Amino acid sequence: MKPTTLCLLLTENQILLAMKKRGFGMGKWNGVGGKVEIGETVPEAALRELREEIGVTASLENLEEVGSIEFYFTEKPDWNLHMHIFLIRNWKGEPVESEEMKPQWFSFEKIPYDSMWADDPYWLPKVLEGKKIKASFYFNGDGESFDRHEIKEI
Repeated sequence: MKPTTLCLLLTENQILLAMKKRGFGMGKWNGVGGKVEIGETVPEAALRELREEIGVTASLENLEEVGSIEFYFTEKPDWNLHMHIFLIRNWKGEPVESEEMKPQWFSFEKIPYDSMWADDPYWLPKVLEGKKIKASFYFNGDGESFDRHEIKEI
């Protein structure tokens, strides 16, 4: 199971999401993140992905780990991943578009769940309410829907 990161930049009542322009998850709004490279810690990977994908920097103390999710893809097990979720309230720089991501701010009331991964409406509201989670989702087929899931508040 591949370790990955997901960073959610937050202001008072807004979340930064980014449209994935290529690769895994293309055409979906998501947080910023990606794979942990060999020799990297999960937090180091989160900070690197922020720089690479939207051009902002943060430090380790700016990362608030709020949960993790294991994703299982029954028909594509090489897609299985363990995602570590971080909230970031302090960073340097303005988010900018890259070859991979197009960032945009959304109010909490207008998060585009219909253009996101199918699991997001189940766990993201809990995280935005200040809860920490541990979850598992079991996706089927092409990853557009899931058969079962479990979410625990920790």
